[in-house]
Amino acid sequence: MSSNIVWHEASIKKEERRTQNKHESFILWFTGLSASGKSSVANALARKLFERGNQAFVLDGDNVRHGLNNDLGFDETSRKENIRRIGEVAKLFVESGQIVLTAFISPYRQDRQVVRQLVEDGEFLEIYVRCSVDTCEQRDPKGLYKKARNAEIANFTGISAPYEEPEHPEFILDTERYSIEECVEQLTTFLTDKGYI
Repeated sequence: MSSNIVWHEASIKKEERRTQNKHESFILWFTGLSASGKSSVANALARKLFERGNQAFVLDGDNVRHGLNNDLGFDETSRKENIRRIGEVAKLFVESGQIVLTAFISPYRQDRQVVRQLVEDGEFLEIYVRCSVDTCEQRDPKGLYKKARNAEIANFTGISAPYEEPEHPEFILDTERYSIEECVEQLTTFLTDKGYI
């Protein structure tokens, strides 16, 4: 890093933004296999939060790779950089007083921990979207599992690359047992009970 770069303090503090928004600002980090329901739940929850008057934004894995991270592949090094960049962007959302919902496979525990350490205690909530490989493969809305099984996609999480389940997530969503709507209700209740919204 250049020695000519100096941090410039913002004129509006995070706490002021939270007061104006009437809710906390934090990261809801949805992690799980491809087709587990991360993006579906995150977007449905964002809609519900928006309708409640909460400031919320979804950062989706595929969408971010269309722009900010379009220079990255899917090897382990690229995946780590992908998550690092998203963590930094998510931190900016927290500073701006918003709720940011991130939907990324983020297969490695260490990478998720790196993001957790970027923000203050209580500002990173790891949401494990639990769904078996078999069920995800049956859903396969993008046809990725089929391509991975045919060796058309390398380093595919759950097939040819590992997924490290969270050891102590703040919340577990079981998308095999519950619908998107039920998962949203569960999360809304959790966030309300904990005083986040």
